[in-house]
Amino acid sequence: MPRLTIFTALSLLLLLGSAQVSAESGRIYGKLYTVDNDVFEGWIRWDKNEAYWDDIIDGTIEKDRREAERQQGKRRYKDSKGDLQIFGLKIGEGNSIFGFDISSESQLQFGHIRTLARDRDDGATITLKNGEVVIFNSGSDLGPGLREILVNDAKEGEIYFDWDDIDHIDFMQEASEPTDGLERLYGRVSTRRAGEFTGWIEWDVDEVFNEDDLDGDEDGGRTRKIQMGRIASIERRSSSSASIVLKDGKEMTLRNSNDVNSENRGIVVKSTEFGRVKVNWSDFEKAEFLPVPKAELPAYKDFDGGARIRGTATTEDGEEFSGNIAWDNDEEYTWEHLNGEYKGVEIVIPFAIISSIEKSSQRSATVTLKSGNTYILSGSNDVNEENKGIFVIREKGSAEQIDWYDFAKLVIK
Repeated sequence: MPRLTIFTALSLLLLLGSAQVSAESGRIYGKLYTVDNDVFEGWIRWDKNEAYWDDIIDGTIEKDRREAERQQGKRRYKDSKGDLQIFGLKIGEGNSIFGFDISSESQLQFGHIRTLARDRDDGATITLKNGEVVIFNSGSDLGPGLREILVNDAKEGEIYFDWDDIDHIDFMQEASEPTDGLERLYGRVSTRRAGEFTGWIEWDVDEVFNEDDLDGDEDGGRTRKIQMGRIASIERRSSSSASIVLKDGKEMTLRNSNDVNSENRGIVVKSTEFGRVKVNWSDFEKAEFLPVPKAELPAYKDFDGGARIRGTATTEDGEEFSGNIAWDNDEEYTWEHLNGEYKGVEIVIPFAIISSIEKSSQRSATVTLKSGNTYILSGSNDVNEENKGIFVIREKGSAEQIDWYDFAKLVIK
């Protein structure tokens, strides 16, 4: 083959590769099938604030089947050594003296989903990329309470759907690069006690794009709507106001809006380094908006549907048990999340990025991530004495239940 032909062929392959990379905007994309058998394809914005593959859909997960399977062959650690008793009551027996309900809230990143089918007024059957099926009975992102689902169809433009309009949605990698000019918000958020977090920003758990508006009244009563993409920084001034600096250098103080006062629903920061943090207005100090690192935008192919959590649990007596893990008698897959509070901010961490969990006290745990970040978490039954048990399921199917009082550390493989 002539050298020129080879060069031309290689150049074409490189151009195609570059086009494929540039087409990955990180935004949720798929085909929506309505109950009337209409089909729409395009970029999806879910409940107004979920628009990217690493965004989370919240729901109450169906775990009756899981619990039944886990109880078969279960042996509770220290059964033969005597139970810890307080005021004559055994702690940790069965579902605990408090009668824990096995149903619980769960979070799932959109990138793990292959298909979401509406099967009840407020529930959905979700098929993951790995073929696993997850049933959400209800949730803030499902049912009549869902604010809307917006599809930016290439032919029809923007179309809004209610929950009852949907039959199912097939999620997929986008076919081309979006041309609407929307960019994700990115920056550094400073807090009063927890330090700084750098990543993708959701403002007021609502504004996620550069063209979304920040609302507020200036001194003198003039109402302003400012596109987020024009803002260089937002700094908390008081419980009722914030100082805004625009990229052109203009400064102003805004108030009388939940975007800039204590009614703010939270400033969310997301990153593969630490998961998802939510900062309340009282703990918020400042947000600085930075250039978007497009190389870090999540792609649909970056998510695999998850796998079983596997690891080695160590008790306070030094005994070790290895196998599949069910954390808090609940989380079993790497797509599931550990919840807690870190120095005043809420944090949600996918098990996929956790390296180890070590009990710090009866009310807290030290969580070390694969990135090397370490957080002492509290304020959640995932990381305190209300934990419903760490189950280790061996290959032969038997299960060891370790109560929080006996648990020392879990190292995840």
